Amino acid sequence: MNKVYPNAAAALEGLLFDGMTVMSGGFGLCGIPENLIAALRDSGVKGLTVISNNCGVDDFGLGLLLKTRQIAKMVSSYVGENKEFERQFLAGELQLEFNPQGTLAERIRAGGAGIPAFFTATGVGTVVADGKELREFNGRTYVMETGLVADLSIVKAWKADTEGNLVFRKTARNFNPMMATAGKTTVVEVEEVVPVGSLDPDHIHTPGIFVQRIVVGTYEKRIEQRTVRKREVA
Repeated sequence: MNKVYPNAAAALEGLLFDGMTVMSGGFGLCGIPENLIAALRDSGVKGLTVISNNCGVDDFGLGLLLKTRQIAKMVSSYVGENKEFERQFLAGELQLEFNPQGTLAERIRAGGAGIPAFFTATGVGTVVADGKELREFNGRTYVMETGLVADLSIVKAWKADTEGNLVFRKTARNFNPMMATAGKTTVVEVEEVVPVGSLDPDHIHTPGIFVQRIVVGTYEKRIEQRTVRKREVA
């Protein structure tokens, strides 16, 4: 089966429907599937529930889907870089399910592993635990969190072979590997596709069994807030 598609739009063809749940990898703007996000925007699909650590910035990443009002709900950990997110949320136009960052990561990992729920001490005694089951283990109180799965996971890797075995590079190995396991369908965009056998098996982060479609992208690789030190005068 050929998993490599000619472009992002082709890689998403036949997978999209209004009201679907999408996991989108990345941390800040690092390791985001920027080509697939743009293709989602161009598709016009709407009413999306998006599971992602954050929601990009106003004019890049998932912020593009906020701008076009295609996102109905975010399941996130951090949203502080996006003014349009703040505006829509405060105006009651966008639903938000906040998660502690580690809890969000574990909910995604659990969903990919077929674990429906788990208990964590994080969030006990705060609004995070409101309405959730509490249970005591060894004298400590824990809150039950449910695993997360998605209709579609879009992830960004550095390299893939033609069978979909993935290698992530440095910080881009953030939410991407676990999201690749938690989507009913996983589409990955990469910087390079290599023949099967080219990747050292010990260096593969995500096995190809989790990946259904692959596309090679072109990348801007923005930084949210570039901070530099003044050059010292010799």
